[in-house]
Amino acid sequence: MPKQKTNRAAAKRFKGTASGGIKRRKAYHSHILTKKTRKRKRNLRRAEMVSSADERKLKKLLPYGV
Repeated sequence: MPKQKTNRAAAKRFKGTASGGIKRRKAYHSHILTKKTRKRKRNLRRAEMVSSADERKLKKLLPYGV
């Protein structure tokens, strides 16, 4: 049986953690930053964990971890 391919788009967007979770970046931090508050921009810098429902889907796209 052939090896399963990693989805390259997903591999560029997500990183795995040591405990097996998946980290993601937050949206809305790429442009139009002038109208966003300092606090909001600071919070958008932080990575967040993927939700449990999406994590199951991502495990299929990233069969060998990230």
